[in-house]
Amino acid sequence: MKKFTILFLAVVFGVTVNAGIIYVPSNATDNSKAGDPVNIAMSMKEKDAQAFLSLTPAKVEQMTGKKMTFVQKMALKAAQKNMRKGGSTADIPKGLYIVLAIFGLAWIAMGIFDNWKGSTWVVNLILTLLFWLPGFIHALVVMKNYYK
Repeated sequence: MKKFTILFLAVVFGVTVNAGIIYVPSNATDNSKAGDPVNIAMSMKEKDAQAFLSLTPAKVEQMTGKKMTFVQKMALKAAQKNMRKGGSTADIPKGLYIVLAIFGLAWIAMGIFDNWKGSTWVVNLILTLLFWLPGFIHALVVMKNYYK
């Protein structure tokens, strides 16, 4: 059981650390620029959304000449799915956010959205600890920043 837990944590940590990082040369035919990493998601979104949505891991491997890791493949699929949905930055569904706010755990969702940086989640934690209602109201007011 220990081995399984350690393996699970390693996979989760690896996915969260490397999620969204996919590099390709700025011009796939120009091998002299192969050392310049460019985020494929951003460059393809700017150039042609349909081309980005039609990308497969095999096409990216053909363009770069390097094999994609499992994490990079999952990040590519997640970016494509996010783009099809309309570009929402939400990691947590809105309904789950509201349920967390009702139970006084909205500070956890805010921390996840802000990558545990900033003070929004700390303020909500303090308001929730003072009394549940101010934390709940704060969570609903701040929700507009996370869901558009």
